[in-house]
Amino acid sequence: MIELLAPAGDLNRLKIAIDYGADAIYLGGMSFGLRKGATNFTREEMIEGVKYAHERNKKVYVTLNIIPHEGDTDGIEEYIVFLEDIGVDAVIVSDPGIFNKVKKYSNLEIHISTQGSVTNAATANFWYELGAKRIVLARELSLDEIKKIRENIPDDMDLEAFCHGAMCMSYSGRCLISSYMTGRDANLGDCAHPCRYKYYLMEEKRPGEYFPIEETEGGTYLMNSRDLKTITFIDKLIEAGIYSLKIEGRIKSAFYIATILRAYRSAIDAYMADPENYKFDEIWDREVLMTSHRPFTDGFFFGNPGGEGQFSKSSAYTSMSQYKGDVVKSEDGRLYINLKNGINEGDELEMIGPKSSCDLKVCDLRDEKFKQVERANIPNSIYSIKYDGEAENNFFIRKVVK
Repeated sequence: MIELLAPAGDLNRLKIAIDYGADAIYLGGMSFGLRKGATNFTREEMIEGVKYAHERNKKVYVTLNIIPHEGDTDGIEEYIVFLEDIGVDAVIVSDPGIFNKVKKYSNLEIHISTQGSVTNAATANFWYELGAKRIVLARELSLDEIKKIRENIPDDMDLEAFCHGAMCMSYSGRCLISSYMTGRDANLGDCAHPCRYKYYLMEEKRPGEYFPIEETEGGTYLMNSRDLKTITFIDKLIEAGIYSLKIEGRIKSAFYIATILRAYRSAIDAYMADPENYKFDEIWDREVLMTSHRPFTDGFFFGNPGGEGQFSKSSAYTSMSQYKGDVVKSEDGRLYINLKNGINEGDELEMIGPKSSCDLKVCDLRDEKFKQVERANIPNSIYSIKYDGEAENNFFIRKVVK
């Protein structure tokens, strides 16, 4: 079995991720994790999330992966006990001090975070001997390096690697630029993403005269990493010995998570059903392109990609579709939609669910008061259209634009 591991920034996204095929979820509470930008989970929401996952035979991993200064771990002992009490399946740790606290105050399974920068078998074995069950590999490793690590660690130690999503320009995400420029510490979960800013050079004696920093044959656009995409070679990641394939994105939307999971779930299932005759389907790649993304990269899986293969001249996002809304229900021949972006009478749309998709034409568009309208344009309002089929409240509506 191969694990498809999905992010969840809140309880709704946890449920969507499980509905769309995730085998496990990673999430953060209100403290000790590296994504302050995510909504994150209250204790009550975490209890409900673990219950929802376990009822469906899925797992939940909680991040404790800050790189703490003195005082940053106040209260963590009680929090660790709480996580064990509610049945969390593992915690993700990068700091040895937090690792020791987890060992002292619980029997929780421990995964070493990518911030731990594990790049070789000797380091993996070091953590294994201390009690770690899994290594989240550094993102700077090639497939050949991963194979060698797999061959030289115990069989019961799992390897996890990112397979899709945003990449950090710093080594294993250990960045100081955000703290230096904005006072927001990325290593405590508060990254301002200054690597995505648009920079110019200004010569000292020419104030106000700006020179853009661009990629050339001799250099690279300063720090703006491309997004990782491995859907086209997911078989090679599995064959290299990776057990858990991890999607980045605890601050991404439910629509994004659902769309990416649909694609990777299909590819993994196809491979596992018949590895020897596995063949990549272009439909899976098309599905990935339906989400908002920067230019893509293969990461370091085939070696160092260099500046052109890793960095982009733009922070702009593109997508082959526009997210239109969430299905609320289908009832009495009508489909009710929680609107996110405007739709018009006559629009040709597409509706996606965990295991299906279908074309959808906007007919007899009506607002919340059941008044017929030509255009729906009030976000987070409920509109309805004629629809004869079945749909669930975890379905999404999109418009293909390319």
